[in-house]
Amino acid sequence: MYKTIIHTSVAAALLSWGMAAHAAGQPAEAVAEAPAGVVVPDAPPVAGTGIVIVTGTRAAGLTVEDSASPIQVLDASSLARTGQPDLIQALAQNLPSLNAQAFGSDMAAMTLSARLRGLSPNNTLVLVNGKRRHGTANLAVLAGAFQGGAAADLNFIPVAAIDRVEVLQDGAAAQYGTDAIAGVINIILKSNNRGGSANVNGGAYMDGGGHTGDGMANIGLTPFTNAYLSLTAETKYHGFSERGGIDPRVVDPATMAEMPSLVNAPGYPYLNKIQGDAQYRQHIFAANFGVDLGGGTELYSFGTYGKKEARAFENYRMPNRLPTIYPFGFSPQETFDEEDYAFTLGIKGKVFGDWNWDLSSTYGKDVAKLGVANSANISLFTDTGSTPYEFRAGEFQASQWANNFDLNREFDVGMATPLTLALGLEHRRDTYTIVAGDAASRYKEGSQSYPGFSLTDAGGHSRDNKAAYVNIAVQPVAGWTVDLAGRFEDFSDFGNAKVGKLTSRYDFTPDVAVRATYSNGFRAPTLAESFYSATNVSPRSAFVQLAPNSPGARLVGIDGLKPEASTNISAGLVLNPAAGVAVTFDAYQITIRDRIVGSGSLYGSGGAINSPAVTAAILANGNVLDPTVVQTGINIFTNAVNTRSRGAEVVATLSSNYGTYGRVDWSAAANYNKVEVIKINQAPTQLGAQTLLDATAISHLETASPKVRVNLGALWRMGDWTVNLRENYFGKSSEQFSTDGAVFRENRIKAKLLTDLEVSYQISKAWSLSLGANNLFNEYPNKINPLILAEQRANLDNGAVTIYPGFSPYGINGGYYYARAGLKF
Repeated sequence: MYKTIIHTSVAAALLSWGMAAHAAGQPAEAVAEAPAGVVVPDAPPVAGTGIVIVTGTRAAGLTVEDSASPIQVLDASSLARTGQPDLIQALAQNLPSLNAQAFGSDMAAMTLSARLRGLSPNNTLVLVNGKRRHGTANLAVLAGAFQGGAAADLNFIPVAAIDRVEVLQDGAAAQYGTDAIAGVINIILKSNNRGGSANVNGGAYMDGGGHTGDGMANIGLTPFTNAYLSLTAETKYHGFSERGGIDPRVVDPATMAEMPSLVNAPGYPYLNKIQGDAQYRQHIFAANFGVDLGGGTELYSFGTYGKKEARAFENYRMPNRLPTIYPFGFSPQETFDEEDYAFTLGIKGKVFGDWNWDLSSTYGKDVAKLGVANSANISLFTDTGSTPYEFRAGEFQASQWANNFDLNREFDVGMATPLTLALGLEHRRDTYTIVAGDAASRYKEGSQSYPGFSLTDAGGHSRDNKAAYVNIAVQPVAGWTVDLAGRFEDFSDFGNAKVGKLTSRYDFTPDVAVRATYSNGFRAPTLAESFYSATNVSPRSAFVQLAPNSPGARLVGIDGLKPEASTNISAGLVLNPAAGVAVTFDAYQITIRDRIVGSGSLYGSGGAINSPAVTAAILANGNVLDPTVVQTGINIFTNAVNTRSRGAEVVATLSSNYGTYGRVDWSAAANYNKVEVIKINQAPTQLGAQTLLDATAISHLETASPKVRVNLGALWRMGDWTVNLRENYFGKSSEQFSTDGAVFRENRIKAKLLTDLEVSYQISKAWSLSLGANNLFNEYPNKINPLILAEQRANLDNGAVTIYPGFSPYGINGGYYYARAGLKF
């Protein structure tokens, strides 16, 4: 606690000193004018020019300081200064309203995601150069704050390829379609035609593990006259980390008496390595091309390609499971081989004089091949005398093909500004496929730790969508902006949706403005949420993830998913009280009806309450479960709840000039967000006394992410030296947990302040060197509730290995320290 007080006091003093020095009198010509609405804690906007945005508006030439919606812009330098070569972490460290997943279980460890304003990752739309990005094939299945996430994997976009990121923090389904309930992340790629940059980055956690190496380069070319081609390549490696406790099974006296040789196992007693980072190697490429064809017509194209190979430890299996092959027991590993690519081709120009047109087609696909290593199929060995040690568990495939035609034009209608009319059409086709595992991986209970996908799990699914929109923006009188949008969408699998949005802003003076929005939106369930089916196992339990559209789901009263519907309201204040000072404040409310969430654990056996319908559903789904487990059941996605999110965001930036002592760019950004479950739909009668959402599932919606986040930043430049200091405050968070659905106990993470620091030196015009740390003082979250650990240890439950909460907003690994060398040419 005393560290938090000290850190907060230092940060507050630094910020106050900077504001006081600024107020005491700065030469006006020496201070940069910071546009309101730009949140770049370590790289303020360019003085006096204003940053032109393309997100959240169809009007041309609109700057961020004049936006009627809350929007934040991060440039390339602010993304690079976050230390870890990871776009998700780079965004989360700069945006308090964006919570990044720091740790994942099972296959979620291979594809970490992020969520905006406490909503599902699926409620944030990702665009690249304004075009919709496809989602990952790797659905986050297991319970947690990020459960159900199948949004675009941002880490397949190299940071070095990015010119800036525009984050619209407002509902925008009427402008962009499904998913845009919490907001929009629009990644704008570099379009340089000369020069380039490169850097190498290496780091590790202070307490061991997580060794990371990264190299990236970008170059701009002029392939021919009036053309640009920006090419980027990146390769990175991240090693395992281990932060788990001792598995109580391996130190139990009775077990040690039965298996005395266990103490000779390498690494004893830390044999279960499931709590820690996955290991991965990733190679990603990006290209952005454009050529002026003359007459105001431009041909453009851009794309990305990525390859990722990863593996993660699963729960340790005891020596008595298969002693002839694994006399010391074994630690299976999930393996993951993923390819992700996207390509866009478009042409735009003018027609009939003043009409701007844009025709484009985008195709993206993600393919993930899943496997199990250092494992066995025990039933197969028992029945045949042999078993493979490695298995092909199956494959996920997800693709999206989007075709867009957009028109816009300005009309002089006698108002303060011309009226902008935008019209557009979109056609989109989504596909999702599960490929069955090899025969050995799905024989009876399947491969240990991760059974192969069964023939009843496997299948291919698709959806077509047609949409049309209209958008009008105008200033009826000077200073008053009105933006009205409407959209109609028709889906092949669940019908149509009509949504609209009204946005307005009024500037009382050049320094004071108010803004507000009202909109309704929707989110179609992802095909993965609708059709994913698998068996999730541990040494003690086996749970089937039922597809909501399956015959088994109907036996427990679930008959598919329907779209979410939302209502967004926001109001804000924009202030530019002095040169170099910018402040924005925005309050919001987001209500989601029929929100798609994962159920709690629904028991067929081994729970405090068990339902025969659950066992019947498992049998109907064709699953054979491990006979040695003590708990069986199902999980399923349903439209189970209505939720309401209320919050506010405040941003302040300040530029100070201290003459020979250099310049300091100060920033403060804070977010308060409270999510409440306001209605739980009645559980089907087939479940008896069990409920769709238990206390654990509700806590994942309401309390697993901090209600309060604050970022304080100071970027000091003096000569060839740059020092970047950032203080990140995370409010408290919590989760309810139960081993059997009877007694729930709370895991709580107290509020914490983390310090990030980077010091850079410009060796020459071309070369720079940086040293830094994320979580400088090596802070950890609170450990798991001692009562939970005591119960798990008494029951010889392998869950006792998890000693740090997986929902920690800043991870479980402590401080990360790094060095980076940069080159510009």
